Amino acid sequence: MCPLKTWSSRKPPSLNKIALPGKVWIASDIHLGPDVPRTARAFYDFLDEACAKADALLLCGDIFDAWIGDDLAMSTTEDWLLQAVDALRRTSARLPLWLGHGNRDFLLGKSFAQHVGAQMLPDKVELDTQAGKAILSHGDEYCVDDRAYQRYRRLVRNKAVQRLFLALSRDMRRKIAEQARRRSKAGHQYKSSMLMDVAPSAIEKAFFDTNAELLVHGHTHKPAIHTLTVNKKIRQRIVLPDWEFDHVMPHRGGWLSLDERGASLNRWPPARRLEPPGR
Repeated sequence: MCPLKTWSSRKPPSLNKIALPGKVWIASDIHLGPDVPRTARAFYDFLDEACAKADALLLCGDIFDAWIGDDLAMSTTEDWLLQAVDALRRTSARLPLWLGHGNRDFLLGKSFAQHVGAQMLPDKVELDTQAGKAILSHGDEYCVDDRAYQRYRRLVRNKAVQRLFLALSRDMRRKIAEQARRRSKAGHQYKSSMLMDVAPSAIEKAFFDTNAELLVHGHTHKPAIHTLTVNKKIRQRIVLPDWEFDHVMPHRGGWLSLDERGASLNRWPPARRLEPPGR
């Protein structure tokens, strides 16, 4: 499995770095849960394809639509979650698998990663790939114009708060998570799409902190390849697709491939690439 390295630097902030040779596939925002069986089936078919064609697979957040603790998942009797565990285990047995935090599954931990044979991604990491250096994160940290959400994000990412939450009973955790989802859904009705998107200033700052040519994230469900100039250098911001095969048409799903040919954003099933490159 590819080693995780932490490099120190005088340039703030210092990012965790991972060297990933070969063909690297990246996906995000699958939102697995009990109510999306078609999405799950499409995603598991994608995992089989990744095992056959990729050299590493990274899932950078919102793999699950909700996550209230590794302990619950590791002792589950729910069919949908048992299927997810089995699919991830089969994948990690065939190629290096990395799991990242999203805004829905930020409590995903090392215990579960070890349970399925995967490694945890840092919340923000620099990948050294054959397509160049790429910053990878879930993406919600770049939505800085949504100040209410950023306050909530800081609260739920606080380790002390997480310990208190995980000490509650499973039923209490479920109730709190359901209330949080209802509030979030209600709040989104009154927020503009611009407010919930990434802020250009946050993207520029992320590029200033590194020499990476690419920045890859999910979260916004707005897949595209955006070209921009930062510090007199041409950079690309690549937004990963979300997955939805149950409740809307046309179906949505896809992944990013990084290899010696560069970066390509692809649909699943792989009929054609996503288009067009964004502006």
